[in-house]
Amino acid sequence: MKDASEMSIPSYDDVVAAHARIAPHIHRTPVLTSSYFNALTGAELFFKCENFQKAGAFKVRGASNAVFGLSDEMAEKGVATHSSGNHALSLSYAAGRRGIPCHVVMPRTAPQAKKDAVRGYGGIITECEPSTSSREAAFAEVQAATGAEFVHPYNDPRVISGQGTCSKELMEQVAGLDAVIAPIGGGGMVSGTCLTLSNIAPDVKIYAAEPEQADDAYRSFKAGHIIADDAPVTVADGLKVPLKELTWHFVSNHVTDILTASEDEIVEAMKLTWKRMKIVIEASCAVPLATILKNPEVFAGKRVGVIITGGNVDLDTLPWIKS
Repeated sequence: MKDASEMSIPSYDDVVAAHARIAPHIHRTPVLTSSYFNALTGAELFFKCENFQKAGAFKVRGASNAVFGLSDEMAEKGVATHSSGNHALSLSYAAGRRGIPCHVVMPRTAPQAKKDAVRGYGGIITECEPSTSSREAAFAEVQAATGAEFVHPYNDPRVISGQGTCSKELMEQVAGLDAVIAPIGGGGMVSGTCLTLSNIAPDVKIYAAEPEQADDAYRSFKAGHIIADDAPVTVADGLKVPLKELTWHFVSNHVTDILTASEDEIVEAMKLTWKRMKIVIEASCAVPLATILKNPEVFAGKRVGVIITGGNVDLDTLPWIKS
């Protein structure tokens, strides 16, 4: 397993190559607008809807780039990863398209809908305790047993290049953006956004949005070095993992600011999106809108791209339904 310090930092040429490589395996997702949210925020918001993506999340971009970039010899033993959900099912999807095995370590607390999707795409799941340390220990055992190629959920130049194709499309679809905001956990999507925008639209500000209860990226950004939480608890289950060296490179060099939202603010933004836009989004994807609603002065009068990262929701455990 390579240490991040040994990884090459991807270039925008890698994003362009990734877009061509993954085109047969992904959707070019639509951009939606909402006059309701524009009036509520005082900004013009353009929602890049990766909840309509193959496998239901943006992560299929990076996963497909990694899987279809492997040589036949490397692909023979399959791929492996650890993930709370969307990367797991995206890698399983891509591996299934290529006809190779996919081994996934998932926390036992991961949403059942995501576990079912992984198995539906042919992924082989090993469960672990819901902490970063447990996840990485269980993964080491799986990789040693299988010899599969490790595709990290975000700290991988192939994955970051793939995620950069999302903002590449967004800039082709919407002219004159002043800012782009995306959720941040490990930082794969934000890093891809940084990689793309710093090259083709360097004047566009990049914001990251994070739950208050899993705000290690925010604290890292303010401190100037990585601060990692092992097992934060938040309704935004896709944003519990810490930054790593490669994603920290992009975040520390290109992000304008990281904004946070409370659990109640996240759930309210998720509910409002379902109600007003009639689209299904995960709690993790509601964090950017929650932070815009919380900080309207930052975005008022601006044209803002909002990346909706996924729609893989467990309908039996919606956060506004009391058990």
